Amino acid sequence: MCDLCKKLHTLMREGRHFDFSMGYDAIPRNGIYIMFEKGEFAHEGDRIVRIGTHTGDKQLRSRIYQHFENENKNRSIFRKNIGRCFLNREHNTYLSTWELDTTTKEKKERLSYLIDKDYESEIEKQISQYIQENLSFCLLEMPSKDERLYFEARLIGTVSGCAECRPSENWLGQFSPVDKIRKSGLWQVMQPSRCAGCSKTKGRVWSR
Repeated sequence: MCDLCKKLHTLMREGRHFDFSMGYDAIPRNGIYIMFEKGEFAHEGDRIVRIGTHTGDKQLRSRIYQHFENENKNRSIFRKNIGRCFLNREHNTYLSTWELDTTTKEKKERLSYLIDKDYESEIEKQISQYIQENLSFCLLEMPSKDERLYFEARLIGTVSGCAECRPSENWLGQFSPVDKIRKSGLWQVMQPSRCAGCSKTKGRVWSR
């Protein structure tokens, strides 16, 4: 597993890297993104900290935008996970409210009395700043939705199962209240999956 993960890291580092300052014009319409984070290292170089894709056709640029700029945690579980860390690090009691699922209009209206919109706006800006300053990514262009989901699950399984891909002590994710994030060193929660070199399916990724 570790040898395979090392090869994956080497291959991804050799590809073209993008960051927030570069805009979206050069990003393909469909594909898988592989993210790296400042200060995180594995296999003699930058460590992969997130792998993801999109389900709708030609929505890769939109998905990257949702992570990096769209200040709405309900549109990006990645943003929600980072916000969890900020709040948990401060032992902030607002964490329980941040956890609420308000993706639908009905839930927004029913739970609105609990939500401090101004405070959440402050948290969202903090999240944007962190992602924009610390995350870069490379891309695998892949038109087929079935192929994207297939390879996304296997790439995640390969990295999460590697004993050498461990987060640093200073990684923000160490403050996550989500046990799987702290243990895997990845900004995502997943069920057991098939690694890129395995023949048996063990589950599938459910959080993008």
